[in-house]
Amino acid sequence: MKFRSRRRKPGRVWPGFLFFAASVGAPLFAFAQVNATTDYLSRMDADRDGRVSLPEYQDWLSYAFDGMDRNRDDTLSPQEQPGGRGTPITRTEHRDRLAERFKRQDANRDGFLSAKELSAPPQ
Repeated sequence: MKFRSRRRKPGRVWPGFLFFAASVGAPLFAFAQVNATTDYLSRMDADRDGRVSLPEYQDWLSYAFDGMDRNRDDTLSPQEQPGGRGTPITRTEHRDRLAERFKRQDANRDGFLSAKELSAPPQ
């Protein structure tokens, strides 16, 4: 009678481990997201004054636009947009939309976003 080794081959992942990691890691990941508001503020706050100005907000949130604008012409053509449809969007239009969102988030109307305002649901 031969004994077969139960040793896993290198590079293979035990399926039970994946389930365990997902069930234990998911709540920890969610917890980290909730506590990351001040970290998010510090990343957006380029001048480190403890608040986010409109240009800082627009610059930070333009990463998606930059990633989709493959030909770097400052316009998202329908082919560059998700689903390959839509009307062209210029960088100026994109920044104008972000300015409107910023204005709605600025609850105290001081022209800056605090950590509390950043973490609040959109208005």
